[in-house]
Amino acid sequence: MEFVIGGAAACCAGVFTNPLEVVKTRFQLQGELQNRGVYTRYYKNAFQAFYVIAKEDGLLALQKGLVPALWYQLFMNGVRLGSFDFLQKSGFINSGGEISFPRSIVAGAASGCIGALVGSPFYMVVKTQFQAQSSSSIAVGFQHKHQGMFKAFHSVVRQHGFLALWRGASAAMSRVTCGSAAQLATFSNSKSFIEKLQIFKPNSWLCALAASMLSGVAVVVCMTPLDVVSTRMYNQGVDSKGRGLIYSGLWDCIRKIIAKEGLLGFYKGSTASLLRTGPHTVFSLMFWNEFRKLYDNYGSEVPEAEVAQL
Repeated sequence: MEFVIGGAAACCAGVFTNPLEVVKTRFQLQGELQNRGVYTRYYKNAFQAFYVIAKEDGLLALQKGLVPALWYQLFMNGVRLGSFDFLQKSGFINSGGEISFPRSIVAGAASGCIGALVGSPFYMVVKTQFQAQSSSSIAVGFQHKHQGMFKAFHSVVRQHGFLALWRGASAAMSRVTCGSAAQLATFSNSKSFIEKLQIFKPNSWLCALAASMLSGVAVVVCMTPLDVVSTRMYNQGVDSKGRGLIYSGLWDCIRKIIAKEGLLGFYKGSTASLLRTGPHTVFSLMFWNEFRKLYDNYGSEVPEAEVAQL
């Protein structure tokens, strides 16, 4: 049930934040491996990007890739949050009756790595590539011609084999491992600390909100560079053998971004990333926290003392 709760929480958050994900993806692909000033900047800031996308592609374009994005959230975060919740309830992250920050990092990283591996096909084949699709007047990055989620999967498997669905998974696993460690460790420790301060009423959703906001900042700082790398690797075109046309792997992508765009290239779309990742983290962890309380109160035989701690 922990996996279902984690996936449901992430899907609820994804409905609200998918437009910001579309904007973030466009920024991360804009000016790919080009020096600043030599390419056309269709997207100048997050708010202007919303307007441009809606004007050129229509309002519905802001929800491009929503269905695969929700499938990705269900699989990736279902496994990630479910695994972390299991480790938390098993006592792994506790040491001497207190939540251990180092153990929280290990648990968050491990659960994130597994979740990213499971959800990688949805992130690559349909979410990133669909969100990059646009009219030629504002197109950035390689333009894939997918007509639907299942057709996209079928096309990749038919041309390059089943394992091609996990092309670029190394970047996604690094991205989510880093982000998950920062997010879940910060959330658990912040929530425990805030509860001890007794600022809010016992078991208040405001405690989860405050902890979620702090963890959202940690995610953006730690994960944005690997998020850019992941987007670039997933969206690139491939040859007849399924090999990337631009990047041969994770480190090749990192090296080329540094050489062509400098270190700031890793923070392209950081504003859009903050606007998206912050709210998504807050929504995900708030829904997760509330769903867990509902399940523990009404769906399982959990001791009252344990319920009060959630």
